[in-house]
Amino acid sequence: MVDVLAAPQQRKADSALRTLTGISIAHWISHFHLLVLPMLFPFLKSQLGVGYIELGFALTVFAVVSGLTQAPTGYLVDHFGARKILLGGLVLGGLSLVLLGLYLSYSSLIVCAVLLGLANSVYHPADYAILSEHMDEARMGRAFSIHTFAGFLGGAVAPAIVAALVTTTGGGGALIVSGIIGVLIALLLLAMNIPDAGAHKKKPGGAQLAKQGIITPALIMLTLLFMLLGLSNAGISNFGVVALMGGYDASYASANVALTAYLAASAIGVLAGGLLADRTERHGQLAAACFAVNAAVVLVIATVALPGWLLTAAMTAAGFLGGVIAPSRDMLVRNAVPAGAAGRAFGIVSTGFNFSGIISPLLFGWVMDHNAPHWVFGASVVFMLATVALSLFTERREPDATT
Repeated sequence: MVDVLAAPQQRKADSALRTLTGISIAHWISHFHLLVLPMLFPFLKSQLGVGYIELGFALTVFAVVSGLTQAPTGYLVDHFGARKILLGGLVLGGLSLVLLGLYLSYSSLIVCAVLLGLANSVYHPADYAILSEHMDEARMGRAFSIHTFAGFLGGAVAPAIVAALVTTTGGGGALIVSGIIGVLIALLLLAMNIPDAGAHKKKPGGAQLAKQGIITPALIMLTLLFMLLGLSNAGISNFGVVALMGGYDASYASANVALTAYLAASAIGVLAGGLLADRTERHGQLAAACFAVNAAVVLVIATVALPGWLLTAAMTAAGFLGGVIAPSRDMLVRNAVPAGAAGRAFGIVSTGFNFSGIISPLLFGWVMDHNAPHWVFGASVVFMLATVALSLFTERREPDATT
């Protein structure tokens, strides 16, 4: 009798594990593909005969396209199904790199950036819609944290993988192989039979849900929260090394060690944050508390000349605290919208990250051009404090539970 009752539970657990594994692999490739073009800039510069401004423009095109299409893609996810949208994004992103490798030109690079931007807009709406619908509610925070960790891991290993591919296959071969990996992962997800989510018009009551608006003040605040989170992290991640070298007399090696510690601790913090998110319903308060402490740590980095080992320790603490809030951030979004609208919700709020990706290079580049490296960290503190305030206002209150 016990075995009969346990069998359905075991099948459900196996299905959830398969789903989380597949969606995490998809998130891994999304972050890997984000860095393929930047890692190949030296190759592209020599082969195309262009400067870094032209290459940087391609990344701007990517960010703009991805930002403009996140919300529409969320609508497609909710109305036509997350599974087919996710698989289409994987294939589109992979083929765009393959085509660039086969037909290398600057115009092909811009087309590739457009297609990669479209593909990138798929992952957050589709991934979170599937996870929200198929993960155990009691383990949702941990599911979100593993998904986010997989993305971090994809970015972390991208430089080494691309470098190995360039060494063995050349720059064009690196583009082609990187693209083929995306297509192969789409086939893998098909073989794993990843479940669907969304497509509400096919469900009882779906017509009413389809008409229900989700662009609420809470969701707008969450979009701003995502933008501030992106801005608070972008300065340290992208300009931390040059800021530490320019304003803190850090060597190139020690600055890179500090940044590596920051990024590695962020990934570990994401996993820890998943455990915390499953143990509290006060996700806004948890995020605010972590970022308040984080702001204090980064303020010390900005204002105090720390010795190398202490600087690395402070960067490690800042990275860990920044990572801890990621699952609670995602739970805030999930709790702010009706069931079945996760695709649209995450599509909308993810545009905040895209906005920060457009703004942050200009802002922190301006800071460094004006010889103010300490303000790379100082500006991050300002964005963190703004994030603390927003986190306390974006948490859905109990009366909203019926919406």
